[in-house]
Amino acid sequence: MHTTHQWRRRAWLPALTACLAAAGLAAGCGSSSDNDSASSSSGSSSASSGGTIKVGILHSLSGTMAISEVSVKDSELLAIKEINAAGGVLGKKIEPIVEDGASDWPTFAEKAQKLISQDKVAATFGGWTSASRKAMLPVFERNKALLYYPVQYEGLESSPYIYYSGATTNQQIIPALEYLQKEKGTKKLFLVGSDYVFPRTANKEIKAWAKANGMQIMGEEYAPLGSTEFSTIVNKVKASGADAVFNTLNGDSNVAFFKQLEGAGLPADKLPVVSVSIAEDEVRGIGAAKVKGQIVAWNYYQTTPGAANEKFVKAYKAAYGSNRVTDDPIEAAYLQVKIWAAAVEKAGSTDVEKVKAASAGLTIDAPEGKITVDGANHHITKTARIGVIQPDGLIKTVWSSDGPIKPDPYLKTYPWAKGL
Repeated sequence: MHTTHQWRRRAWLPALTACLAAAGLAAGCGSSSDNDSASSSSGSSSASSGGTIKVGILHSLSGTMAISEVSVKDSELLAIKEINAAGGVLGKKIEPIVEDGASDWPTFAEKAQKLISQDKVAATFGGWTSASRKAMLPVFERNKALLYYPVQYEGLESSPYIYYSGATTNQQIIPALEYLQKEKGTKKLFLVGSDYVFPRTANKEIKAWAKANGMQIMGEEYAPLGSTEFSTIVNKVKASGADAVFNTLNGDSNVAFFKQLEGAGLPADKLPVVSVSIAEDEVRGIGAAKVKGQIVAWNYYQTTPGAANEKFVKAYKAAYGSNRVTDDPIEAAYLQVKIWAAAVEKAGSTDVEKVKAASAGLTIDAPEGKITVDGANHHITKTARIGVIQPDGLIKTVWSSDGPIKPDPYLKTYPWAKGL
């Protein structure tokens, strides 16, 4: 259902990366809408005037990331519909304002500022790539407004104005590496990723872990986001002697990568690929036949057992069609709307600081299992789950952690991560 588009303004990405790497994360990074002054009252009285409370929904509805983000938007709208049907928040209906980030990081910053300043939303649910989040971060911090971000990411970040409902490194990437080593016997690993902040930072962490744990990195290659040409990278992978590939490609580049990997005679039984950005929805776009048997690392699958998930899957399919699937970012997006609504009810207000105070320690029985919001770093506890893609496109859990893992975005509990 999603059309492949080439990513616009690719030349802008190196400038974003350099700007962000300068440690300050200054307001100039990623935003061309800096003429709006900060407002400590963002998301309070103005957001809840009249009979509704406005919230922003900001995802890529076009461009290379639409393959992933359209369904995340749908999930957030479902959560809002359910909350409204149950009486709303503080007796008011939630009114979503939907914007298209268009797979373009400056556009995310511009739309974020528009939602805050012009629409005066109480909170915004948005982003997928770390580049989009990094572009939005200074906008939300400058305006003291709330962003809820639904996708796993590379860690090494926390913000007083961002809540992270996806996994951080110790809840996804590290369990995936431990699974490869202990369960698959992987000794030689090849790294393939899209050329932006998440894959490059994640691979720095992977290389540090590998060095400390006796795993050899056989190669590290990147492709522009939206790229469809992987023959050179696939040839390097094939010649490397690697036991497995760690894949941090994002968006519809995965379609081309797995097609060309299969064409080179490297199916899952010959060369396992563990992916951290391919879930059930992306499998629909890639084609299950091209990725069956491949490994993924997430915290939720459509097949995750439990009454809360059965209810969620049923509601999602009822809303959008029986052929649609749920997956980790879709669930995290749905969950984060529920987290915000619960915090608003607990606070008795949409005031940003009151919502933040009410969020600390908040526990919810989510489709993925029981989660708790960490008040210090704004991440949530999550159970790690390693899965294998089945011929029908669904994912079967083959390993899971004993219980929810506390978020450690800065990897403070891992000696090998010192200096990252």
